[in-house]
Amino acid sequence: MKIKRKLLLALAASLAVAGVTIPAVRPAFAASLVEVANFGSNPGGMRMHIYVPDSRPASPAIVVAMHGCGGSGPGFYSGSEFASLANQYGFIVIYPSAMQEAGFGRCFDTWSDAAKRRDGGSDPVSIMSMIGYATRQYGGDANRVFVTGSSSGGMMTQHMLALYPDRFKAGASFMGVPFNCFANAADYPPGSSQCTGGGMNRTPQQWGDAVRQVNPGFTGQRPRVQLWHGTSDTLVPYSLLQESVEQWTNVHGLGQTPTSSDTPQANWNRRRFADSSGTVRVEALSIQGAGHSLPSSGMAAAAVAFFGLTTTGPSTPPSPSGSAGPSPSPSPSVPASPSASPSPSAPPGTGSCRVTVAIDAWNNGLVANIAVTNTGSAAVNGWSLRFTLASGQNITSGWSATFSPTSGQVTATNVGYNAAIPPGGSTTIGFQATHTGNSSAPTGFTLNGTACS
Repeated sequence: MKIKRKLLLALAASLAVAGVTIPAVRPAFAASLVEVANFGSNPGGMRMHIYVPDSRPASPAIVVAMHGCGGSGPGFYSGSEFASLANQYGFIVIYPSAMQEAGFGRCFDTWSDAAKRRDGGSDPVSIMSMIGYATRQYGGDANRVFVTGSSSGGMMTQHMLALYPDRFKAGASFMGVPFNCFANAADYPPGSSQCTGGGMNRTPQQWGDAVRQVNPGFTGQRPRVQLWHGTSDTLVPYSLLQESVEQWTNVHGLGQTPTSSDTPQANWNRRRFADSSGTVRVEALSIQGAGHSLPSSGMAAAAVAFFGLTTTGPSTPPSPSGSAGPSPSPSPSVPASPSASPSPSAPPGTGSCRVTVAIDAWNNGLVANIAVTNTGSAAVNGWSLRFTLASGQNITSGWSATFSPTSGQVTATNVGYNAAIPPGGSTTIGFQATHTGNSSAPTGFTLNGTACS
């Protein structure tokens, strides 16, 4: 449903479609997420959204922020803190949307031969075109470009740093894999991949050579790299954090022993690898007990601080509700899917579960991300979430749950790594579906037979 700016805020706030709250219209003076149709060469067939804060310096830094498989740029905008940090520090955020179908829905291409060559084609060239557009249209600083992402977006983060070391200053990869981990398209889907199968183990030299072979003549300073991974991640195994550490320390000519280690927050274990001048070139953070659900609250801010963007730029006051981008993510103890953009599916209730839904739809398809919170006092160990799809919708792929049947009344059942939901805890699942004109959110949620609010 399209809401014109001329509608009154009170009217817009009261509208809802099938239980999904419609965000309030932003005042004319407030920044908003904007889609760019023609941004340049686009061999990946990608969509581009951009967030440009109202208050920014003459030449703002640029951050490319990328979603996980099955997500979207608008979903990552709503479900992460980068836009609110852009309001505070005055940088531009580009939100690409992947269009490559690969096992878990739409994922960024880090497997094809074209994508592994600098300017070879596919998604990397499309992303560089988006950066070029931001520099031309908004005066973005081409010398202060950063990249970050979660899951598939985290994989593409390391990928872009390898392909374009001269174009990026730093990157922060959440739940990613080293560059050239995937052999080809057949190896990509994480559930059946050799890369993510749990046995990937190359030497630091081998990993480093994979990066150097992309630009054998490059002698400049490589981008700094921050790496994040949950210790309980089974979809993209935690062991791949060490493989990424080995790759990027080798690329920077550093040893495998950290120069320092600490715990900047509870359950965050950080290792730092600094060069002879004391500059941290590689930083690895292990999040104790976290699964495949990063970033959560505070992690985006830590990434932006690693980029060096928290010491300059405007500091704008908080904007009114509905006018300044996404709300902060949940606390680290209740991780949320980075691709979700929650909006209440029903008014608050008193049940033992709560469901929030985010829908990103296009002409005949949609992606739904569903966050399930246990509001009861006892842990849920093994769950089935039942709901009803709108007429004409048919699920084509899903993640973090099994879905059956694919239309009508559907039951989503947990997978191995997310069977337990502690009191106050959440898990996020999602699916991609086709539709015949009705892109409404699912309705009638019950968790293990209990109706959810």
